[in-house]
Amino acid sequence: MSDDADAGAGGDRGDAGRDPGPYPIEGTALVKTAALASVPAARVPTLLARVQADLGPRIDAYRRRYERIAAEPDRETFLVEPDHWVAVADRVGLSDRERDAAVRAHEAAVERIGSGSGRRAEFDTALEIRSGVVIGVDADGEAGDD
Repeated sequence: MSDDADAGAGGDRGDAGRDPGPYPIEGTALVKTAALASVPAARVPTLLARVQADLGPRIDAYRRRYERIAAEPDRETFLVEPDHWVAVADRVGLSDRERDAAVRAHEAAVERIGSGSGRRAEFDTALEIRSGVVIGVDADGEAGDD
């Protein structure tokens, strides 16, 4: 896996013309998370927005510390240590179920990004030992945490 940007790799961009909301997870990954999460489906978008609000301002730290496996105009994808989400949950105040839903959403998004870039098997293998984080960014590469 390289640290190159996979700009232009579509991921789950079948509905690329619509605003994805205040978080970088959409399409199939969002639907899958809502269906499988241990939290009500209606709460998933708000949960993901809270997580993005925490992760967005930290984008530069992620770029320095973690392997970036994909970069698109509106989001960047990183591989992190498996216990990464415990710290995020503590900062954001997530319950165990909410944390599990956030992990599921981010990992489903990583899988979709891998499928869209022809790297699904590589990303699936990486997710066996690490976890994925997708952080929304604006066109200038700054955190998209509105």
